[in-house]
Amino acid sequence: MNRWLSSWLPRTLAAQLIVTTVIAVILSNFAVAAWFTATHNRLIRAQLMDRVVDRAASAAGLLDSIAPSERQRVTNTMSAGPWRFELTTRRPGAAVMTSVEAGLAARVRADLPAASRHGLVTVRILHGSDLRAHPGRLRRLGHPRRIPARVMRITIPLNNDRRLVTTFLLHAGPPWPLAFVYGVLVAVLSAAVVAAFAIRRVARPLSQLTSAASMVAHGGEAPRLEESGPQDMRRAAQAFNAMTEQVRRMLESQRQLLSAVGHDLRTPLTAMRISTEFIDDDEVRERIEKNLDELRALTDAVLSAARGAGWEKRRRIDLAALVESVCADLEDMGLAVSCHQHAAMTVLCRPNEIRRAVRNLLENAVTYGGSAELSLSEENGMAAVRIDDHGPGISPQDLERVFEPFVRLEDSRSHETGGAGLGLTLVKTIAEGHGGSITLQNRPQGGLSAILRLPREAEAA
Repeated sequence: MNRWLSSWLPRTLAAQLIVTTVIAVILSNFAVAAWFTATHNRLIRAQLMDRVVDRAASAAGLLDSIAPSERQRVTNTMSAGPWRFELTTRRPGAAVMTSVEAGLAARVRADLPAASRHGLVTVRILHGSDLRAHPGRLRRLGHPRRIPARVMRITIPLNNDRRLVTTFLLHAGPPWPLAFVYGVLVAVLSAAVVAAFAIRRVARPLSQLTSAASMVAHGGEAPRLEESGPQDMRRAAQAFNAMTEQVRRMLESQRQLLSAVGHDLRTPLTAMRISTEFIDDDEVRERIEKNLDELRALTDAVLSAARGAGWEKRRRIDLAALVESVCADLEDMGLAVSCHQHAAMTVLCRPNEIRRAVRNLLENAVTYGGSAELSLSEENGMAAVRIDDHGPGISPQDLERVFEPFVRLEDSRSHETGGAGLGLTLVKTIAEGHGGSITLQNRPQGGLSAILRLPREAEAA
């Protein structure tokens, strides 16, 4: 039941509250209209019956008291609107009256003057199939075809072997469902307008909070929320602003610390490299310089991984042009890298971080797979940078583990050829900082595929 309601209701809170309000208004109006209509119809029907009985009896008494030659003119004068009076010599049919009709007939007879009680009074209430054969009679009574009809016909004997047939249209306007629809439409429109203005005070701050949280999740800088609306929403906005401010100060402090650490590490390394120039033994000097190079590379890798993403401002760039330029740089260095030509693909990103991530993936593919082939495509609104190599691949249990810091797979890396085990960690940090992802998968024909997915411009904003 809950799953069905979830699929039927709108997705936004504001729309759900408005729909819920509208449904409540419809149900309440339906209940009130049903109760009111039933009570009102009973009252109107009783009043109409009394009116018809009184007028039919009065007309019969009047006609009995005037000359027979004047009766037709009088009946023609009295016939107007839903009333029709006819003089006839035909006897009423032999149909048996219902208990309601018999009761009405007794009331008519009781209201007649004593001198006008000449015989059996009959009452018939006709509706449905009884009236389909007499459309002309309904038109004469002024009845519109679209509304169901009920006709009350009273036959009263007069003197001189004549009978007065009084016909009255028992219809007092549109049926209640149509009136109910009109009333509900007005009530729904009024309730929806009022609910929209009221719900806006709740939905707007909540929508702003959701957008800001989504922006932070995609690596963006959270805007300061307006602390307005109901008290609960104001508190939520205040808590979010306080949280983002604390995170911003913490990250700024981290940046300053990392910059200081980087400077302090590079200074002694530079001094040590200068000191190696005074070592006469070439073999010792080369071994020390090699260790210093490894230490500097390790320092740079650790600092890059620790900084993660978020240092650079986002810009709209052509991702195809960026990856092709990275491939061209590596080709100029003599690496076995190839790149397919691609149409322009605009993304909103931090270009230097994406360049670093693509470069790391290409260098890994060349180092451990012999060559690298880059292609660019779009997958479900995401820009996908795919890099294939022709190496031995990675065992399935290690496809996720290689993204952990300092993880080095000994069957594919060595201390002479490998790095510090932070390259893929940095790529994952950059991808997730852009709201994207990085996945590795073994190719059926051999080799490994690294797929870097990034949101397109509309999704990364």
